[in-house]
Amino acid sequence: MKPALLEVMRMNRICRMVLATCLGSFILVIFYFQSMLHPVMRRNPFGVDICCRKGSRSPLQELYNPTQLELSSTAVLHQMRRDQVTDTCRANSATSRKRRVLTPSDLKHLVVDEDHELIYCYVPKVACTNWKRLMMVLTGRGKYSDPMQIPANEAHVSANLKTLNQYSIPEINHRLKSYMKFLFVREPFERLVSAYRNKFTQKYNTSFHKRYGTKIIKRQRKNATQEALRKGDDVKFEEFVAYLIDPHTQREEPFNEHWQTVYSLCHPCHIHYDLVGKYETLEEDSNYVLQLAGVGSYLKFPTYAKSTRTTDEMTTEFFQNISSEHQTQLYEVYKLDFLMFNYSVPSYLKLE
Repeated sequence: MKPALLEVMRMNRICRMVLATCLGSFILVIFYFQSMLHPVMRRNPFGVDICCRKGSRSPLQELYNPTQLELSSTAVLHQMRRDQVTDTCRANSATSRKRRVLTPSDLKHLVVDEDHELIYCYVPKVACTNWKRLMMVLTGRGKYSDPMQIPANEAHVSANLKTLNQYSIPEINHRLKSYMKFLFVREPFERLVSAYRNKFTQKYNTSFHKRYGTKIIKRQRKNATQEALRKGDDVKFEEFVAYLIDPHTQREEPFNEHWQTVYSLCHPCHIHYDLVGKYETLEEDSNYVLQLAGVGSYLKFPTYAKSTRTTDEMTTEFFQNISSEHQTQLYEVYKLDFLMFNYSVPSYLKLE
């Protein structure tokens, strides 16, 4: 028997043994890993793997094999963003891929649109409310037409959108391979300040005050009053930062999704995202996604001026009272997000 055939048979036996062991121990190991050696921009990299969506082109076909022969500057920009993620994952593989496998429970942030073959990984504090509204319009089959008519709290009801973890493993594999996957990111510290302002300075967020505020004050504030320990509604930004960099916090439980890193929420070193949108170019990137999905002629990303939006200048002010030691430790927590999505080290930081 040829050596190559023997090797194949040996590997098959090993795979069967591993599978039997896993099933016997009730361990669910992931399904499908997309290679980080994904195709560069070129004509038809997918061949016959992508079937036509109701007689039309799928978003993946339109992205990687555009109707126009000449690549647009937008297409080139998004290729560069994909390359940046790939290069960062390779350069930091020891950190970014500590976990070699994912399970379906890791996919709860990936919203699926069956009709338009889209998967959107939502990141809190990066326009995710409006994108969830858009996904409700896209998946509602006529139930919704204007995303801004959908109340914000309704957009966050989990039953209104289907996420990838609700599918079987073969179905997950198929969708990861065949659907266009995208996410939106934001400068990490601007997103962090936005989360702090929303969750700890607004009086109506009592659930966050009770769940996290009381804990932060108990750990980080000397001589805290009984009222502060009971209410948890006056957390200072310096205390919030100290809580985030405290090793005990990170051992105790995962970060809340509003300040969790993007690479931990969306797993971009395990799942190849076809499009990385940015908060800084939110309208253009969002409408590009809708264009690729074939709905751009009648559906646009909602735009409105939000006077309370966290800005870079505001973020600079919040960091003025953070020690250089704590700034350095905090940067290490979010370093991969800075590198992966090509955000430079903020000029206001005093890193040690």
